[in-house]
Amino acid sequence: MPNHGTTHAPQTVRIIGGRWKRTPLPVPHKPGLRPTPSRVRETLFNWLGQDLSGWRCADVFAGSGALGLEAASRGAAQVTLVEQDTQLVTNLQRLCTQLKATGVAVQRGDGLAALRTLRNLDVVFLDPPFDADQAMFEQALQAAAAAIAPEGWVYWESSQAWTTEALVTLGLVPHKQGRAGAVHFALLAKAPPLG
Repeated sequence: MPNHGTTHAPQTVRIIGGRWKRTPLPVPHKPGLRPTPSRVRETLFNWLGQDLSGWRCADVFAGSGALGLEAASRGAAQVTLVEQDTQLVTNLQRLCTQLKATGVAVQRGDGLAALRTLRNLDVVFLDPPFDADQAMFEQALQAAAAAIAPEGWVYWESSQAWTTEALVTLGLVPHKQGRAGAVHFALLAKAPPLG
């Protein structure tokens, strides 16, 4: 049936674990907004461990907030959600109020710029817009490598696979990797110092 200018109801994704398990998160129809699928999030949090108590996290291309709020649901002490889109920021702020998510800070702004100011994080979630170019990915991965603590993690999603050699030049090494349809995802650790 043709669509004569009617607006789509926003789709939702659900938090899959922790104290807010099954809480729906609205996902407005926005270009490039494609929340991490539940199956991929489940894999990621199996890798990280189900209990993130005390962790410091940043989700710097937050979108629906699915990754950062999943971490907070599992006990992360401090989660920074950074998003440029005003409507998405408003959605995230409303959600945090509803959930009484006192450890979650929502910032409106450029994720890459915010990432460059963060340090000693336990995990950085990097899920830039699906059409992000190679240069943006390289800058984001390099900034994330500097932002994590020595034992910290970087989680990234991309439309293409990256070689270990390419990641090492940015200061990271793959720990675990997977693929779901067109999405490549990986958990990365700090590369050991050269020499």
